[in-house]
Amino acid sequence: MRFLRQSLTGLFLACLTLGLLVYAVALVRDAVQVRMADEPRVPQDRERVFAVNTILAQAGQVTPVLTAFGRVQSRRTLELRAAATGRLIDLDPDFEDGGVVTQGQLLARIDPAQAQAELDRVQSDILDAEAETREAARAVTLALDDLAAAQEQAALYERQFQRQIELRDMGAGTGAAADTAELSASTARGTVLTRRKALAETEARVDQAATTLARARIARTEAERMLADTEIRAGFDGTLAEVSVIEGRLVSANEQLAQLIDADALEVAFRVSTQQYTRLLDADGKLRTAEVTVTLDVFGNNLVASGTLTREGASVGEGQTGRQLFARLDRAPGFKPGDFVTVSIDEAPLEAVVRLPSSALGADGLVLVLGPDDRLEALGVDLLRRQGDDVLVRAAALEGRAVVAERTPLLGAGIKVRPLQPAGAPDAAPEETSEMLELSEERRARLVAFVTENGGMPTEAKERILAQLGEREVPAQVVQRLEARIGG
Repeated sequence: MRFLRQSLTGLFLACLTLGLLVYAVALVRDAVQVRMADEPRVPQDRERVFAVNTILAQAGQVTPVLTAFGRVQSRRTLELRAAATGRLIDLDPDFEDGGVVTQGQLLARIDPAQAQAELDRVQSDILDAEAETREAARAVTLALDDLAAAQEQAALYERQFQRQIELRDMGAGTGAAADTAELSASTARGTVLTRRKALAETEARVDQAATTLARARIARTEAERMLADTEIRAGFDGTLAEVSVIEGRLVSANEQLAQLIDADALEVAFRVSTQQYTRLLDADGKLRTAEVTVTLDVFGNNLVASGTLTREGASVGEGQTGRQLFARLDRAPGFKPGDFVTVSIDEAPLEAVVRLPSSALGADGLVLVLGPDDRLEALGVDLLRRQGDDVLVRAAALEGRAVVAERTPLLGAGIKVRPLQPAGAPDAAPEETSEMLELSEERRARLVAFVTENGGMPTEAKERILAQLGEREVPAQVVQRLEARIGG
């Protein structure tokens, strides 16, 4: 009995195993047949949508600002040089680097002993010349008196000669007496001629004395100038720089002692390109008297001064390009000659132009604008100016369009995007209500895993988003933003 029972049990288990194997084979066969009978399913790829920042293009009047870099300099810079040779015996306390002096102030004095001695010698020469002039004048007076006396004697002898001639003709006189009278008259005339020669010599002496006096006075003027050259005075109000002397030092003629700079007469010299230069010309081709703004960058506390464009350089200069311009500063407290500054000049206003970020303009001169169904369109524009991080462009079809503010290699014409609120749009206002979505478990788990594994997200933002994902309905904006970051 026991054998029969075990045999039946074994037979039953074998039949059960065989039945299960047959059932499994049938299941596999049916599954293969169904699989082979079904049409292949091709998963549909979802189009990737990029989130972009946009800006509303608004055309209007814009005044471009030309920016250049230049250096501040003084319009009046005087080199203080020694006009004489000698030892410095006196220095003003303000005669030092940074010393502020006034016009006519005595800054230094060179030993004047030699110049003073020369002046004294010339003064004595003038006294001698004046004495000679007076003596020559007295000699002329005496010569005139001698001439007058000689003329009287000559007239007397001439009358006597005439009487002897008359007596001889009447027979009362002799011929010898007439000859004697004639000789006396001739001698008297010779005396008159001698006196006239003496008068001419005395008059020439007067002229020579006057010439000598004039030369002495010229020498005195020269000596006074040499004495004045021993004093070094300020030519105008200003500040001293590059002072290189001390009291007691020997200086030579024409040696530079310091520089005098007028800190109130400042101007800025800067160079612009030829294209920028043409924008500063008026209708007659002359440089406009434009207002300029000069800025000295001192790390947050900038110094700003205003001025006027005054003139341009006469030549380009060897190895240079563009044009050199000069602007006179009105009032520039804190500025010093030599400062490297930024110069801003307002150009003529431009009409119907749009200001965009420079990142919105591609190298091909195109910008991307939103088209129908939030797809991008390429639009050509004319670049007018570059203003720092912005560009000024003009295009007839750009007015009122939403322009992509930041172009990337992933963006192009035909790409579908999700625009963010346009910056500066007049109707830019947050929506009062947001659309809610009910997520599937798989979709929710995918978003939760992305947020949890994102190490760059702040903790507070991560907790807020996880709390929103834990709700039954999640804001559609949050879901779209996360899926855009995931890429699906």
